[in-house]
This record gives sequence, C-alpha cells and structure tokens, in this order.
Amino acid sequence: MIDLRSDTVTVPSSEMRRAMAEAAVGDDVIDIDPTVQRLQERIAELLGKEAAIYMPSGTMTNQVAVRLHCHRGDEFLCEYGCHIFTYEQAAFASMSGVAAHPLVGSCGNLTLEQLVSARRPDNEHAARTTLVCLEHTHNRAGGKLLDWDEVLKISAWCRSNSVGLHLDGARLFNAAVATQATLTELARPFDTVSVCFSKGLGAPVGSALVGSRAPIAEARRHRKAFGGGMRQSGILAAAALYALDHNFERLSEDHANALWLADAIQNTPGLQIVDPRPDRLVDTNIVLFAVAAKLGSAPEFAAKLNAAGVRCFPFSATSIRFVTHLHITRTHVEEVARVLSQLCA
Repeated sequence: MIDLRSDTVTVPSSEMRRAMAEAAVGDDVIDIDPTVQRLQERIAELLGKEAAIYMPSGTMTNQVAVRLHCHRGDEFLCEYGCHIFTYEQAAFASMSGVAAHPLVGSCGNLTLEQLVSARRPDNEHAARTTLVCLEHTHNRAGGKLLDWDEVLKISAWCRSNSVGLHLDGARLFNAAVATQATLTELARPFDTVSVCFSKGLGAPVGSALVGSRAPIAEARRHRKAFGGGMRQSGILAAAALYALDHNFERLSEDHANALWLADAIQNTPGLQIVDPRPDRLVDTNIVLFAVAAKLGSAPEFAAKLNAAGVRCFPFSATSIRFVTHLHITRTHVEEVARVLSQLCA
C-alpha cells in the first residue's frame, strides 16, 4: 500500500526511536524537562525569536496564539480555507470567545487591500480586529507558498495598526527548503509562529509556538488550561530534535517527487492539477488535482485508487490530494502514475 493521505502518516525510524528511548527527562509541568527545554531553545534560535513552547499539536499552538492576541469578543482575519478556520472545530469561538472573519484568497494568499477593507471600524458597535492569521505553506491551496512581498506589506500594516500577526507554519520547513530562505527570515515578519514536527520532518508528535519572551510565558498558562501540559515529554521532544538534525534538508526529495507526480498527473487524460503556477505545477510536497466528471466524483475515484493500493483523501467533490513524505520514493510515485494511467484509460 502506498500511503499518500498525508505527511503525518510516517512512523519513527529505529534511530529516532533510539533517541527517544535514551532521552533525559523530567516533569515538564512541575518545572522543566531537559530535552523539552533543549528543543524549545533550539527552535527559538532557528526562527530568530526569544522563546518557544512545545505542545502536543499544531491545533493547540494555533489556538493558544489566538488567545494570546485576542480578548473575548475580538475577531481575527484569516483566509477562508486556512487550517485555523477549517479544521480546528471553531475552537477560537468555543474556547476563547473569539470570532473569525474569513476572506477568500488567491491560492491561499490574502492581499493587504483585502485586510484593510475587512478591518472593523473602531467603534462600540463592532468587534475589535486584533489579529491576522496567515498559513505557510497553505494546505488547502495545494501546499502553495505565500507571496512574500505581500507578506511584508501586511506585516508593516499590522505593526503600524497594533494588529497582531500570527503564522500557522505547520509546513514552514517545507517553505524554507522550497524558497532556500532561512527559518529566521520566514519568521521575522510575524509576532508568533507555529511549527509542526509531525509533518514533513517525520516526528510522531508535537508542535512549537515561538515568539517574544513575555507572550510565550503567558502561553504556558494557556497550554495548561487547554490540557497540553505533559510530564516526561522529553521522550517526544527527542524525536523532534532528531528530525531537525536528520529530516530537514531531505524535504527537497519530497518536493522533487511531488513535482514528478504532478507532471505525470498533468499528462494523464481526465486529470488536471488545481491552480498550477505559470512556472511550476506544485510548490512543495502537496499535489492537488481535479478529476474529470467522466471518471466519477473525487470520492469515487479515490475509492478506486485505494482499491488499487494507493491511499489518498478526496479534498472536494471534484479534487483529490496527494502528499509526498519521507516514506515515499521515486519508485512509489512511478507506481502511482501507472495506476492513474490505468484507471483513466
């Protein structure tokens, strides 16, 4: 079975498991776990921020960030398809009393003009707009990169208007490899950044929220309230440290496999890459493609792929998502291309 459902389906290697088994641990709720502390210091330094805090999931780091930036009754602006709005059960509303104001972007990108127009007037009738959330890379847009010139404009506007700027960087490591920018450069425009270790890096659990020292200290309180305080969590943090050392630069292999697969899809009758850029079919490790009506709905076509040994998710009634990762080789993507050709013949 070739599993292209997500880059979260990877399992730890024997070397990663050994690092986990040998990790020095302590009680990270009572005081600190030494391996967690080392991971937090490492990721803060990599992103050029003062501090970081380790949490069980990217959903938690995002939701804690929203609570840091917003009071009850405030709202944040975000792209309509972003993870915070689409996949986190409106936790910003149920747990923090915050409203979302989603805007439809282009390939996951919002423009400064959209944000300026959407910001509420400062009066007693309207919610306060206190935060903008961006996502890099953008999952539902097919792993697209953000328009960096627009990000810098948005950052400047947020700072001049006392509006927080948070980045859901669940796949920021992919963005860094794809753009050949440093993590510090990609994190610099943002007040807080969430990064995930359990996607392309291949660790089994965990994300980190980074930012300035005072808000990250406050984030520890919110993590506790959300149930994210973990005891001997150095066992998990050790996997993230191993992933940073061994699985970061190799993300370029996932991108190359995704591009090869996208090219094969584009040349298969009845299939079409969704929103390809003029100069490339895909940006990173996510391949989003549309299925022609003559082949059935996307869920029906995905069921045929699963029956043929290719696991995947339908992303809509007409589109399917493939995600390459460290368990997927060129041999695998060649086999997937063969199966697609057979099913579309």
